[in-house]
Amino acid sequence: MPANSTLSAHQEREMPLNNHSHLIGTLSEDGTATLRNDESHINGNFNRPGLETHPSVESSSSDSSNEYGKLRSDPSNVIEGSSGGGYEGKASLRNPRRQYGGIPLDPLETQRPSVPRRKSITVRLEKTDEAGRYVLDTEDPELRVLLKAGFERSGGELRKPKSRFRDLVFTKQFTAFDRQNPSSAGSPFHGFFTLFWMGIAMMLLKIAANNWRIYGSIFGGNEIVKLMISKDLLLLGLSDGIMCGATVVCLGLQKLVLYDFISWNRSGWILQNIWQTFYLFAVLGWAQYREWPWTHSVFIVLHCIAMLMKQHSYAFQNGHYSELYKRRKLLEGKLKQLEDPEVLSPIENPNNEAAYATSYFDTKDLNQLTHRRKSAHASPDDTVNVDEDIQNIACAIEEDAPLDFSQLRSLRKLIRFEISNLTDELTGTCTVTHNHYPHNLNPTDFYSYIPLPTVIYELEYPRQDRISWSYVLEKSAATFGNIFIMIIVSQHFMYPVVVDVLRLKALGVPLAERLSEFPWVFMDLLFPFMLEYILSWYVIWECVLNVLAELTRFADRGFYSDWWNARDWSQFARDWNTPVHAFLLRFAYHSSIASFKLRRAHATFITFLLSACVHELVMAVIFKKLRGYLLMMQMCQIPLVMLTKTKILRGRDTVNNAVFWLGIFIGPSFCCSLYLFL
Repeated sequence: MPANSTLSAHQEREMPLNNHSHLIGTLSEDGTATLRNDESHINGNFNRPGLETHPSVESSSSDSSNEYGKLRSDPSNVIEGSSGGGYEGKASLRNPRRQYGGIPLDPLETQRPSVPRRKSITVRLEKTDEAGRYVLDTEDPELRVLLKAGFERSGGELRKPKSRFRDLVFTKQFTAFDRQNPSSAGSPFHGFFTLFWMGIAMMLLKIAANNWRIYGSIFGGNEIVKLMISKDLLLLGLSDGIMCGATVVCLGLQKLVLYDFISWNRSGWILQNIWQTFYLFAVLGWAQYREWPWTHSVFIVLHCIAMLMKQHSYAFQNGHYSELYKRRKLLEGKLKQLEDPEVLSPIENPNNEAAYATSYFDTKDLNQLTHRRKSAHASPDDTVNVDEDIQNIACAIEEDAPLDFSQLRSLRKLIRFEISNLTDELTGTCTVTHNHYPHNLNPTDFYSYIPLPTVIYELEYPRQDRISWSYVLEKSAATFGNIFIMIIVSQHFMYPVVVDVLRLKALGVPLAERLSEFPWVFMDLLFPFMLEYILSWYVIWECVLNVLAELTRFADRGFYSDWWNARDWSQFARDWNTPVHAFLLRFAYHSSIASFKLRRAHATFITFLLSACVHELVMAVIFKKLRGYLLMMQMCQIPLVMLTKTKILRGRDTVNNAVFWLGIFIGPSFCCSLYLFL
C-alpha cells in the first residue's frame, strides 16, 4: 500500500443487518485510501469494484536461520527430582522446516502464482488529529516481519517462530566416572577403572623408592614444585581474581543496551568484541611482563579463555534478548493503537453488519489462538486454523488493497500471538524463578553465572537442593591427588629428557646432530605424555568441574561423554569437552553459517581452525615461541574424519577406534618433541 495513505469510515446508524452495505476502498492519486459504503451490494450480493493502486517500493528483509545444537543427556544419568533449567515438564518441540525470518505464504504461492511476490509487506496504523481517520504507513519493518513470519501455514495452523538460539537443555546428571552415577557403578568394566588406579599407586611407590635411594627424598630433585612456588604465587591468585571481576564490563554494556544508549545489532556487538580482544591481550601482556614460569602462564591463560567464552555467551545471549524485548515493546505499542475504541467500534449500532465485523473482538476471542497453541494436551479438534480474514490480509497486502475492520481484528490477533511468542522466548528456561530478561541484568545473577562450570549462559539452570560437603572433600582430595601424580610423572619421566634437549641447544650442537636424538626423545616421552594427557583431562573434567558444580549446586554434570570410544576425531571433539563443544557449535559453527552464509563444510573448517588457534596459543605460552605445529596437526584431523567416512573404513568401528587411540599415543609426544627441537 502506498506510503501515508489515509483511511476514513462513514458510519451509518439504525440500519438493518441484511440491508447494510459493505465497505469498499478507493485510492486517490495523492495517496489517500477511503472506505465507503458499497451501494452495489444488494441482498448479500455485491461485486467488488476495481482498485487503482500505485506500485510500492520493494525492499528485501530476510533474517538468516540459526539452528543451534541440542545436547542430549543419557536418561540413565538423570537424577530423580530434577527441577528448573527448562528441563522438567517443558518440552521443546521444534519444527526443522521453520525459519527465523522471511517466511513465504504457502497458500498464496500455490493459489496465486500469477501475482508477483512482494518482498516487503508493510502496514502501520497511526491515529490522526481528525476523529475516525488513521494513517497506514508502509514503511513499518516490524509489521512487515510479523506478517511474513506469522502467516506461516502448515496444515492450516499458526506455528510459533523458531528461536534464534535453540534451547540447550540442561539436565540433572552425573559424570561417567562419578561413584554416584548408577550406570557407571554397575558397569561390567568398573574393575578396569579400579585396576588403573592400583597400577598408578604401584608406579608411585616404585618412583618414591627410587627417589629415596638416589636423592634421599621421595620427591627426588623436586624442580617442578620449586618452579611452581618460586615466584609470584600470591600475585597470580590476585591477578586471577581481578581478571574474573573485570568481566562485569559485559553487564555494564548490556545495561547500556537495555536503556537504549546503544543498539546491540548496530554497535553493541562490536564494542563487546573490542572489549574481549583487549581482555585477552591484557592478560597475555601481564603474564609476559611478569615473566612467569610456564605453570603460572598456562593457568592464567586457560582461565582467561574460559572467561572469554563466558563473557561472549552472556553478551550475545542477552543482546539477542534485548532485540526481542524492544520488538515486543514496539508491537505492544502497535497493538494499543489498533485497540483504540474508534477502531474497535466504528459503528455504534450492534445490529449493523459492519459493527458485527469489528465489535466481536473480545478478550476470549483474541486469546483463543494463543491459549490453544500453549496447551500441551490440546485435542486435534482444538487446533486453531488460519481463518479467512488472515488469508484476506495477505491477499490484500499482495494486491495493495485496503484492510477492512474484520481484517484489522485478525491483525490484532496475530500481533497478540507474536507478543506471546516473544514473551515465551524472553522467559527462556525459567520454570522455577522469575529471572527472565531484563530482570536478569543484575550483579547477583552475573556473578552467580561466572563460577558455574559451563560457558553457555542461560536464565536458569537445574540446581541441587543442597551442597554435599563430603562430596566436595572427596573431589577436592582427588584434584590435589591427581596434581601430585602429574608432578611426580613429570619430574621422573619428562623433566630429565627435556633438560637434556635444552642442554644440547645451550652447548650449540648443530641442528642435524640434535635431530639424530629426535626418535629417542620421542619414544622416551611417549608413555609419560599419554599418562599426563589422561590425568590432565581427569583432573579438570572429572574433579575440578565437579567441585565447582557441587559448590554452586549446579546439577548438570554432563561435562564429557565416552570419548574413549570415539571412532573419529569429530566424535572425540564432541565428547572430550562437552561445554566447549556446545559453545563452539553455537557461536562458531552455526553463527558462521548464519552470518557469512557458509556451507557446512566451510563452517566445520572455521570451527576447527578457531579451536586449533586457541590450542596453539597455549603452546606459544609454554614454549615462548610460535611455530604452529599443533595447529597443523589439529587441522589434519579434518581429512582423517573424511577418511573414516570412506567405503574402506565406514562401519569398521574397532579399526577406527584403534586409529584414534594411535593418534592419542603419538600426537602429544611427537608435537612436544617438535617444539623442543625446532
